[in-house]
Amino acid sequence: MNFILDNIFIVAIAVISGGALLWPALGPRGKRVTPLQATQMINRGKSLVLDVRTAEEYAASHLRDAKHIPLADLGKRIGELEKSKNRTVIVVCQTGARADKAARLLAAAGFEDAHALEGGQAAWIAAGLPVTK
Repeated sequence: MNFILDNIFIVAIAVISGGALLWPALGPRGKRVTPLQATQMINRGKSLVLDVRTAEEYAASHLRDAKHIPLADLGKRIGELEKSKNRTVIVVCQTGARADKAARLLAAAGFEDAHALEGGQAAWIAAGLPVTK
């Protein structure tokens, strides 16, 4: 106990830095799917692939038949997806972080079956799955 009192600043720094490391893991996450699960959903039909990357990233390569709406524009363009509310939506970004945010935004807008692609486009390519340019 004396050690803690004598080194209160070091202990405080350790606790704060540990909390900062855990914060992202404790935050709310939306539904996620692996590239294999996404492939199965796409093959079953009745699914929409939504790419939320920038225009430059999308132009470099993207999943076939993906609808492109950058994450920055998703809030004001969500109406374009209204007819797909009853379909499964697979959200894709480069690494999965933006897709997770977009999937939560879609869920808040009433899309019950919105999933983020875990690992994003990078994981899709690493799995050897096809992309188009």
